[in-house]
Amino acid sequence: MDFDLLVVGDANPDVIVAGAPRAPAFGQREQLVEAGRLTLGGSGAITACGAARLGLRTAFTGRVGDDAAGWFVLGELTQRNVDVSGCVVEPGADTALTVVLTDGDDRAILTAPGCLDRLTGADITTGVTVRSAHVHVSSYFLHPRLADGLAAYFQSTDATTSLDTNDDPSGAWKGLDDVLAVTDYFLPNDREARHLTGHTDLGRAARELAARGTTPVIKCGADGALAYADGELVRVPAVPAAVVDAVGAGDSFNAGFLAARAKGLDVRRSLEVAVRAGTLSTRAAGGTAAQATWEEATS
Repeated sequence: MDFDLLVVGDANPDVIVAGAPRAPAFGQREQLVEAGRLTLGGSGAITACGAARLGLRTAFTGRVGDDAAGWFVLGELTQRNVDVSGCVVEPGADTALTVVLTDGDDRAILTAPGCLDRLTGADITTGVTVRSAHVHVSSYFLHPRLADGLAAYFQSTDATTSLDTNDDPSGAWKGLDDVLAVTDYFLPNDREARHLTGHTDLGRAARELAARGTTPVIKCGADGALAYADGELVRVPAVPAAVVDAVGAGDSFNAGFLAARAKGLDVRRSLEVAVRAGTLSTRAAGGTAAQATWEEATS
């Protein structure tokens, strides 16, 4: 295999505004904030960069516009050793753009989807796909055309597979049963797992997701992480940290888990590596600036 991992999904510039007011003042008022930063964003892009940083041979497939934002995205991915030969650059289209308003450890996320919703199964370059040992799909609900054929694609590939839905802007949380049945690892956070199952207890939520045919790996923030594998509920605690910015921490967690599994570690040890990778990514603003090396994530 040429690639250990192919990530399929979203990539966009993130404009991160720290210390944002809870209710910005309209009426052409100008308000000063603590800091602002332009970084690479998108769950898929951050996961791909994290995996490459951890030593995996990583490719990324997504859809961007032929504009300054799109070329920024492709340049940032390439700079971080992610292969972008399978990306689609769409003439005349707008690249997605996200503004992240942070207030302490909370944040609001405003995304203009641009051409994100035009990503399809046909965009997953056959050459890249067949040369990848594992395929991870991010932001399921932002890619409705990709979602429509994802179960069939997962079923057809020889690669192992994983999925992180991220948030559902519609609030419906529907349409996942067929794809989960053919997904090796499902990587929601605790909020997403509760929405998808209706269970407030995460142990029950994990068991229900496992009954749908997948191995659930649930990110729990300050409570660490848990998985349900081989009939056993596995929990690992969080790592103490002084958090600068939690944007993208869940995506770096994904990268840590997938890298650990690719390197042959068992589920419990993979969860430990994932929690550490996610935590270390919070050392600096943005999703990629402080991502962990393999040595850092396993020390």
